[in-house]
Amino acid sequence: MSAPTDTTGTAPRPVVPKGGGIGQSVSDSLIVAKRNLLRMLRIPEVVIFGLIQPIMFVVLFSYVFGGSINIPGAGLDPAAYREFLMAGIFAQTVTFATAGAGAGIAEDMHKGLIDRFRSLPMARGAVLTGRTLADAVQTALTLVVLAVVALLVGWRAHNGVPKALAAFGLLLLLGYAFTWIGALIGLSVRTPEAATSGGLIWLFPLTFVSVAFVPSQNMPAFLQHVAEWNPFSATVVAARELFGNLPPGYQAPDAWPMQNPVLASVLYSVLIVLVFRTLAVRKYRSATV
Repeated sequence: MSAPTDTTGTAPRPVVPKGGGIGQSVSDSLIVAKRNLLRMLRIPEVVIFGLIQPIMFVVLFSYVFGGSINIPGAGLDPAAYREFLMAGIFAQTVTFATAGAGAGIAEDMHKGLIDRFRSLPMARGAVLTGRTLADAVQTALTLVVLAVVALLVGWRAHNGVPKALAAFGLLLLLGYAFTWIGALIGLSVRTPEAATSGGLIWLFPLTFVSVAFVPSQNMPAFLQHVAEWNPFSATVVAARELFGNLPPGYQAPDAWPMQNPVLASVLYSVLIVLVFRTLAVRKYRSATV
């Protein structure tokens, strides 16, 4: 049967397949995710360069600062600092994927690919969801490699495999949440270069004004409060708790996220996803190059 024609002479609108809803959204998102994963495989240097930076951080922080930072309950012990450090490096690695997500979306915008996607009969938001899922897969692979490097420099998870996997799950959830911030940045700027800069400039204070690399007790009083309520800090402390990497005699600060790090980490990450996914999808619907 021939397709119906428009008697006005204009091109017919694409027919949106029936039965949409969640099933259609999931299917479209997975298709876009597969497209982005295949693209990553064709450009392996992107993955390789993404691995070099966190590995350098592990080595530099472990051997350059390892004997210089006082850990309450452990002193200046380099081995204790490596135990303390690794959850912070893991969390920093997953959040720095934000810049790559933003740059990738900005590049697709710049090339007009986003406009072509929006003209297709696909679920709204599937392009962004697929992109963030692909970035989550890449982040998971990076964490696997980074964990191997951490084991080589002396880091260990002491609470068993299930809790270690739970810690990595929290880290990946945080990374996935932050990729939605990157998606919003990528849709809001005009070039991939601007997206990379915009995706990194706010991450440095977020990650360093935290308990990732130094205890909050070593900070000025006003920075202690910022660090202890920082969503990044909550995930770092939750990972340390699950890995069994808390220093001997650790006393949690009075801030609620530090007292309940696992719950705080989940709540923070879910809230970030809800807020920034909503904003990013809204921006996607109206964004133009």
